[in-house]
Amino acid sequence: MARQTVLAIDLGAESGRVTAVHSDGASLELEELHRFPNLPVRVGGTLYWDFLRLWHDIQTGLEKGKARQPASLGVDTWGVDFGLLDSQGGLIGNPVHYRDGRTEGMMEAVFARVPRAEVFAQTGIQFMPINSLYQMMSLVERRSPQLEIAATFLTVPDLFNYWLTGARVCEFTNATTTQMFNPRRGAWATELLQQLDIPAHIFPEIVAPGTRLGEHEGIAVIAPACHDTGSAVAAVPAGAEPYAYISSGTWSLVGLEVGEPVINEAALAANLTNEGGMNGTFRLLKNVMGLWILQQCRQAWSAAGQTHTYDELVELARRAPPLRSVIPVDDGAFLSPGDHPRQVRALCARSGQPVPETPGAVVRTVLESLALAYRHALELLQSVAEYRADVIHIVGGGSRNELLNQMTADATGRPVFAGPVEATVIGNALAQLIALGELENLRQARQLVATMRAPRRYEPQDRAAWDEAYGRYRELAAI
Repeated sequence: MARQTVLAIDLGAESGRVTAVHSDGASLELEELHRFPNLPVRVGGTLYWDFLRLWHDIQTGLEKGKARQPASLGVDTWGVDFGLLDSQGGLIGNPVHYRDGRTEGMMEAVFARVPRAEVFAQTGIQFMPINSLYQMMSLVERRSPQLEIAATFLTVPDLFNYWLTGARVCEFTNATTTQMFNPRRGAWATELLQQLDIPAHIFPEIVAPGTRLGEHEGIAVIAPACHDTGSAVAAVPAGAEPYAYISSGTWSLVGLEVGEPVINEAALAANLTNEGGMNGTFRLLKNVMGLWILQQCRQAWSAAGQTHTYDELVELARRAPPLRSVIPVDDGAFLSPGDHPRQVRALCARSGQPVPETPGAVVRTVLESLALAYRHALELLQSVAEYRADVIHIVGGGSRNELLNQMTADATGRPVFAGPVEATVIGNALAQLIALGELENLRQARQLVATMRAPRRYEPQDRAAWDEAYGRYRELAAI
């Protein structure tokens, strides 16, 4: 096969990148063209994404990519956030950040109209205040004029695709994150929307990963799995062993790949989610707060004059005493930006545990608690799906964290395979290459990933100590 190049535009909650991915059918080569920060902006008390800045950086990356003569380009981003278009296609207001406070009390407002169990029955999605459903409900409750003039709802990657091509559609994997999609029907949850006075007519056609949306300056625009986790999971170099995955970054997504959504009382009780994947599959998973807590700790220390790289923080954690204190990482105190070291210490003090005072002790507490949260999520997933994962694949930026990888093996009692780091970019590119006919299917694509670089393997150790710590974690997580 001749060498083929595609451009992968990957936007995460902390940074974005435009990467040229070259393939000859037997290997993949990544060439990063442009990397840029993704910094939110607070205006008048509201936290926004700096959307026009992101669009400018995308254009900068694409301009560099033209010289590679790409066959196509594709966009993936985080989930749940969105923009609204008016009847002439203009953007109504800047997209609001999912960590903004406008969703406070909105879950309760929804449940006052539609019981929690019914919301889950129609959507199969984990209950989190950041979900698009509660963002939309905040507009309903405030009687926002935006809803009166809105003609089209587009999630974040769909909005970028619209600006690239003019196509007003929503891609399947990202649509499923909104908690406004009915996976059983394969369509928007119009009954739920009507019950909540959310205008159903603004929700456009849903298209599958691999759909050609149009062209941008002569380059084909193909929708990959537009949700970044969907793209990351597509790049898991899984073999024949039954496996679970952790897409590790700002959020940690712990999950299983299944053929049908799992929507029953057990999944509701475990607060699991059914998000769309490639080839009509579903990602049965649980969202865990992830490395966001570490990111916020680093920012808090930096503001206080203590500047550390992530590698330095991990090394400080490695030297700190193990398994002294654990925290429930999904505590609501960690959802918003803030002084997370203080929150960690406060949770330890309230639960009568040793209070970590140094940055190393705080980071060790966070990482160990994340590993224990992964074990808890995996146990819930396996119980609901009646499935046992023999190994765990960790992909994404968090797979660089060797200490957390080893802790995950220790906490779960399973071998951990770490990598690829750039799983989201790779999965984005694989979807394009399949759509272009350069690869036959996802199975062949994953085999190609497995040949790139052997994942590093971590074997479980110190099981007794981790089992004892897990008992403490379960007690705290249940409070």
